Amino acid sequence: PDRLPRFVSLPIPKTENGVLRWWGVPLEQVITHNLSKLFPGMEIQTSYPFRITRNADFAIEEDEADDLLLAIEQELRKRRFGSAMRLEVQVGIPSDLLATLMEEMDLVDQDVYAVEGLLSLADLFALSSLPFPDLKDPAWTPVVPPRLKKLKPLTFLEEDSHRLDDEQSDIFSIIRAGDVLLHHPYESFSATVQRFVAEAAYDPNVLTIKMTLYRTSGDAKFADSPIVNSLIAAAENGKQVVALVELKARFDEENNILWARKLEKVGVHVVYGLVGLKTHTKVVLVVRRDGQQLRRYVHIGTGNYNPKTARLYTDLGLLSCREDLGADLTDLFNYLTGYSRQLSYRKLLVAPVNLRDRMIEFIQREAELQRRGKKGRVIIKMNSLLDTDLIAALYAASQAGVQIDIIVRGNCALKPSIKGVSDNIRVISIIGRFLEHERIFYFHNNGRPKVFLGSADWRPRNLDRRVEAVVPVEDPALTMQLKELLDLYLADNRHAWDLQPDGQYIQRRPAEGEPERSAHRLLMRAAQQ
Repeated sequence: PDRLPRFVSLPIPKTENGVLRWWGVPLEQVITHNLSKLFPGMEIQTSYPFRITRNADFAIEEDEADDLLLAIEQELRKRRFGSAMRLEVQVGIPSDLLATLMEEMDLVDQDVYAVEGLLSLADLFALSSLPFPDLKDPAWTPVVPPRLKKLKPLTFLEEDSHRLDDEQSDIFSIIRAGDVLLHHPYESFSATVQRFVAEAAYDPNVLTIKMTLYRTSGDAKFADSPIVNSLIAAAENGKQVVALVELKARFDEENNILWARKLEKVGVHVVYGLVGLKTHTKVVLVVRRDGQQLRRYVHIGTGNYNPKTARLYTDLGLLSCREDLGADLTDLFNYLTGYSRQLSYRKLLVAPVNLRDRMIEFIQREAELQRRGKKGRVIIKMNSLLDTDLIAALYAASQAGVQIDIIVRGNCALKPSIKGVSDNIRVISIIGRFLEHERIFYFHNNGRPKVFLGSADWRPRNLDRRVEAVVPVEDPALTMQLKELLDLYLADNRHAWDLQPDGQYIQRRPAEGEPERSAHRLLMRAAQQ
């Protein structure tokens, strides 16, 4: 039962030497040993646990649905009755019992996985809450970026919003002084992105806030999301607030429906996205009256507006008031709210409009530079690489002599180090304390680097069926900072795994006498310094 803990704790006292121990029994074993109480008067012959994975997708004809929110609610009720896709059983289950399960669920042999040991290993997360600090990573507290350290605490905003003005050191004045690059979880989410949205909500000079919400923190039943609460406060303070809430964010649909209703109740203009597309982009647009002019401030990031995952996932974000980015986000929100069919942008690369084609152009340019005797260099970092067109472009660039490094945490359909095909491509995966989630795209461009960050992985669903935004980082200091970050990852010899041509990964180890280089530890140390 999902509503009960997977492990039943047994009260075991400390041992004689003072070492604290914990003993737990899997719930299914407790049930097994008490089956006679569940089936009184019957003979228990045998029992085996099994686990079913059901199809969680649901098909909605968006263009035919009178009310998308209501249609998704109705489909959510059906999810627990979705068709079985996978059956996990314990090794040794009798063949006749297994055959019965397969027949009832309409499964074939390739859908069945025999597991030796515990089923549903995700439940082992419960062990992380046990009081054994010596077995855990040292606590990490994200730092406030140096440029934002002089800002006053967030609490004063709600109490004295009238005190915000241009003469005061607010986050907007800091952004006007130059773009700010953010790196979570090394830098605080609450003191940066959350601060940006909250300050906009209470600043009397802010007129408009527009934001995309794919996944956010908190349970809508308890209204404990600071980001959404800031949007509610902004609407109550008389600002125009637009929130694109993606109702089709898998497994967050129910929570997002509740958030959407709460936002609508206070007058937020809630949009549910475009027909046939998921809105996965992570963007905020704030319109503010600065003296006699209106100025647009933006945040464009790689991760969700979720302070909880911002402590676990590595993500990047850019705070800027560049006019071209503000104009692009205005056009993007007009596109998302159905007021335009935007086909071109000044700086942003947007899926499904131009993202794939532009990335292929950048790869091909590196190949052409290499053929002309220049240095071709590509470094990309993402969660997954599956798009065949982009993989083909990378193969062609490799054959032209371009040196290509790919840092990919999840699925990778590209095969590196194949003679005559991908000799110049290296693929690594970083698996460490934090979950690698940022997307960075670096092109050497004959010594004038083009560097981008954004929400898109290189897979067909992201490039064809999702709205994604990728932004160029043009400040030379920030461009250098991102290049140094990529080099740090590529030099990791502790948590990096090298992908082999046959699809196997080999973990790197420091050579004898070589210092250990863990990117996560080095980045934490650098943030503290």
